[in-house]
Amino acid sequence: MSIALLYERSENDENGIKLTAQQLGIDLTYLPFRKIALSIGKNGFSAKTKGKNYTQIFHDIKVVLNRAQSKNRRLQASYTMEALGKKTVNSSQIEFICYSKLRTLLNLNKEGIPIPKTVFVPCDAFDTMKNGREIHNEKDIADLFEQEIPLSEGIVIKADAGTHGKMIMLSKNREELENNIKETKPGIINPIGVVAQELIQKWFYDLRIIVSKEKGKEPVCHHTGMVRAGFKDFRTNTFLGNLVFDAKLPQCLQEMAVKCGKTLSGNSQAWILALDAMVNVGKNKSADETYLKSQLDIATDAWAAVQNIKKDESRLTDFQTWNNRLEAQFKAYKDISAYENIKNIIEENLQTNKGALVFHEANSCPEFWENTRLATGLNVAEPLLKGAQSLIDH
Repeated sequence: MSIALLYERSENDENGIKLTAQQLGIDLTYLPFRKIALSIGKNGFSAKTKGKNYTQIFHDIKVVLNRAQSKNRRLQASYTMEALGKKTVNSSQIEFICYSKLRTLLNLNKEGIPIPKTVFVPCDAFDTMKNGREIHNEKDIADLFEQEIPLSEGIVIKADAGTHGKMIMLSKNREELENNIKETKPGIINPIGVVAQELIQKWFYDLRIIVSKEKGKEPVCHHTGMVRAGFKDFRTNTFLGNLVFDAKLPQCLQEMAVKCGKTLSGNSQAWILALDAMVNVGKNKSADETYLKSQLDIATDAWAAVQNIKKDESRLTDFQTWNNRLEAQFKAYKDISAYENIKNIIEENLQTNKGALVFHEANSCPEFWENTRLATGLNVAEPLLKGAQSLIDH
């Protein structure tokens, strides 16, 4: 018993890892990491849920695949496992950096990797005094942002630890800017202060790029990126209704992604990251938008059938059958001519603007089974499991 899958809930990604491990002949053990009591003291260490004692399992494992969805629990899990002498994919240092957009960007910028101009003000939008009086800081924070980023070009307010587009707000005038700053209350997804960025003119799409490393090997970038596309929102997030495509990445972009991975991983021996990047297209567009929107409308109709299967609760009871249906429907979506037309527009635009890429986020626990795997052909579970295997000392 050497490799453990640590998770909070067994969702599609975790089921996909289990299925892939079976196909690769890799034995996995499973560690729930939500309702579990971890005890330390003079009598040593123990790990128990209400119904099961996991202490011996914790003792036996060598490598942990950390798939806790909560960023806080994931960071705590990695550090705890490493303190117990286990190796993790990814390490606690990677989790610490990727937990925060600001920490990610600080590290990338230090190595000369292009990022959006970013401003961080440690002050919160308002402070509550001992007597209950509130001191509002949004006007001062807005002034500081406007000193650095022209409001006329748009200022994006972001939650430092947010995901799925949560608390990402676009400000086009002073009233919007102050109101958006007010929304950034301290909490789990925005631990302290306010982060702002320039609005990158990314046209209708952005990229998710997968980079990974096994112990003893050089890091690699998957040659195809997942593209999130649409005009529904300036945040091209699939949770906000945008579509998924694939695009061949120019070699220079693959090399830049590998550099990002090396920068964020430090001395870690095995890791996998999903990098989010935008192309600052500006006015350098390569297709008529009326035509493009008509193709997106056609693709949206085909995408709806994929979305319906994703919502099907049978995945919880018969994952294999559900997955077969999902794969077939996704293939039907990719086979329509509109998909190919949009993919060609994206790849042509990427090639034309390959020098205008900026990286803005790194995800240490990317969702992959539903979109990344089916769009790009990369089953992220494979490099994840192979990375874990490479850490085992034979």
